[in-house]
Amino acid sequence: MIGIDLFSGAGGLSLGAELAGIAIKMAVEKDTAAALTYSKNHHHVMMLNDDIRKFTSIPEELNVQDEQRIIIGGPPCQGFSLSNVRTRNINNIKNWLFEEYLRITKMWLPDWIVLENVSGILQTADGYFWETIKKSFSDLGYTLSEDVLCAYDYGIPQKRNRVFLVGNLHGIEFDFPKAKKTRKRVTVADAISDLPILTNGASFDRLPYKCKATSKYAKKLRGHSHFSYNNLVSVNSELILERYKYIPQGGNWKDIPPELMNNYTDCSRCHTGIYHRLSMEEPSSVIGNYRKNMLIHPLEDRGLSVREAARIQSFPDNFVFYGSIGQQQQQVGNAVPPMLAKVVFERLLSY
Repeated sequence: MIGIDLFSGAGGLSLGAELAGIAIKMAVEKDTAAALTYSKNHHHVMMLNDDIRKFTSIPEELNVQDEQRIIIGGPPCQGFSLSNVRTRNINNIKNWLFEEYLRITKMWLPDWIVLENVSGILQTADGYFWETIKKSFSDLGYTLSEDVLCAYDYGIPQKRNRVFLVGNLHGIEFDFPKAKKTRKRVTVADAISDLPILTNGASFDRLPYKCKATSKYAKKLRGHSHFSYNNLVSVNSELILERYKYIPQGGNWKDIPPELMNNYTDCSRCHTGIYHRLSMEEPSSVIGNYRKNMLIHPLEDRGLSVREAARIQSFPDNFVFYGSIGQQQQQVGNAVPPMLAKVVFERLLSY
């Protein structure tokens, strides 16, 4: 099976597809830093680093008659986020970029489509967008299946929900993979305990590991890598670091003394994800905009490093991110966990 990845970002969805056995041949990504990361980690994939509206024809090498075809992708999801009330409306032009996915599907008519997004899209505009997306692909002849999958249920140490829409052009009704039934779930400790000790503002492209892999999860993501890459931590002010000291594992801004929060007009309006310190023996909260939320390392008074966030997202250690620290953080936060994507694509290939 050969595929195209639209709105590819750094390539989490592509990586999951390739790990399952799908040959991704082309990707489209407008952001220059994300496209660079994608290309550095997917050398064999043709990258269109441009506005998706400039993708006007299918390259000749993708019109192979004896190959099954698939289009995958996640149209930009910021406008559908439950935490982004201002842009969750019909008038936000970014909320209509799925039409470009639809346009390219019409050009190529792949056997399969896999579209993913934040679960907030189901509620945006009272479900109008999601119903419009489904009707559009159904009108093209695709048999559709949908489900909301939590990364934690598939061996990933993160409470992250993503909605998947899978369509088949030949009448096959896709049955989503069942959650793993296991007594012990993967935790933050399993994910990051072997990674280097860092301080506020650390900036190391490459460091040796702190110790041997402490879990099957860490061992799997380390693979044959001898170094930890992307050991970058945001620089936080002394005031923010002082706040961190009061927050226990699992705690948040509510644990900070009121006198240290005077610059907030109304603390009651802060959501629980602000100043959240991860718990070692629990899964992580969502690795989204973790710099802005100031997600705190479980044991050290600092923010998460890019590599720690990538581990929690299930990226292997040999997958290196490029760009400024802010660009790397955004790439990791926006990505689909590759191991979650892999489970979905393995199930798809079973058909």
